[in-house]
Amino acid sequence: MNALAATNRNFRHAARILGLDEKLEKSLLIPFREIKVECTIPKDDGSLVSYVGFRIQHDNARGPMKGGIRYHPEVDPDEVNALAQLMTWKTAVANIPYGGAKGGIGCNPRDLSISELERLTRVFTQRIHDLIGIHRDVPAPDMGTNAQTMAWILDEYSKFHGHSPAVVTGKPIDLGGSLGRESATGLGVVFATEAVLAEYGKSISGLKFVIQGFGNVGAWAAKLIHDRGGHVIAVSDISGAIRNTSGIDIPALLKHKESNANLKEFQGAEAMDPNDLLLHECDVLIPCALGGVINKDNAADVKAKFIIEAANHPTDPEADEILSKKGVVILPDIYANAGGVTVSYFEWVQNIQGFMWEEEKVNCELKRYMQKAFLDIKSMCQTHDCNLRMGAFTLGVNRVARATLLRGWEA
Repeated sequence: MNALAATNRNFRHAARILGLDEKLEKSLLIPFREIKVECTIPKDDGSLVSYVGFRIQHDNARGPMKGGIRYHPEVDPDEVNALAQLMTWKTAVANIPYGGAKGGIGCNPRDLSISELERLTRVFTQRIHDLIGIHRDVPAPDMGTNAQTMAWILDEYSKFHGHSPAVVTGKPIDLGGSLGRESATGLGVVFATEAVLAEYGKSISGLKFVIQGFGNVGAWAAKLIHDRGGHVIAVSDISGAIRNTSGIDIPALLKHKESNANLKEFQGAEAMDPNDLLLHECDVLIPCALGGVINKDNAADVKAKFIIEAANHPTDPEADEILSKKGVVILPDIYANAGGVTVSYFEWVQNIQGFMWEEEKVNCELKRYMQKAFLDIKSMCQTHDCNLRMGAFTLGVNRVARATLLRGWEA
């Protein structure tokens, strides 16, 4: 099941639980605006090349739309639509005053030089500058983009609208980026994990963890889990997978990754088949990579007792049902990985105030937001007698529906 079909299915299930009016349900599902632009740039060799850029703005009932910009050769409109919609529910679950958006450019950033990437980013910004803005739509980095991309967008946007640091988040610190932003999603995953484990009288210390994906989120999650006394026994990334049933020395692995991109050459663990990683014996499984990795074909063989969805849409709805019957507790993506967008919100607030926070305050506020969101989800689970995913979806959808009705948009 693709990401859009899965997201729509979860939304419709939540809408039925909430008893939403059919007209309101339909209006919440339809994106507010879909933007498609041609971005033509001169390459370094003088030839002209054109790329398609897009932005899907899903909903703005609760505030400006918020979501990443990705540069990827196979940008699937359905997936981007699903991710824009997920951002609407995610920001509502975290109770930050945003709606959802997503976008990007269909290109392979590895095939472009730095100057070509800069030209492409600036042309894209020129095409959409009047449709984004501090109180309209606030982009952030995503797959294939980074703080430098945001710096170019900020600079190009400011040429039209004056200095506007709050127009993007995930910026370099020197241009108004927030301290704590780099670790935010990983730290949020750990706060979420602590919250759900506490419900079952457990803590991170002494438990065995398997982490799929060792990029920014996976690496930070692994480091923070290791610091809290958890045993990370297997990890994987694009280069392969490794395991050590006694626990991998995460600081040593992070040091290895700085000098060697290949995980399998790390001396403190043995190589394993990446396909077996999700099925490895452990207490907690944390998928931090691609969507749809846990599906109806492998769900029955998953041995973890808890799944923390650090990736977007890692578990298909069919797998959800299989895992629920087995008693596996799944912490859904729209809550588990909300740390990134929450600290993006803190960055936006700091930029608007012109007053920057210490990293300790950022992390302290993030913990407070993640803990409060978990209590709100738990309350919805008790009210509607549902699992954590439906608890999170009903919480998010209900908040957006209430804002929509109060604004009188249902007609």
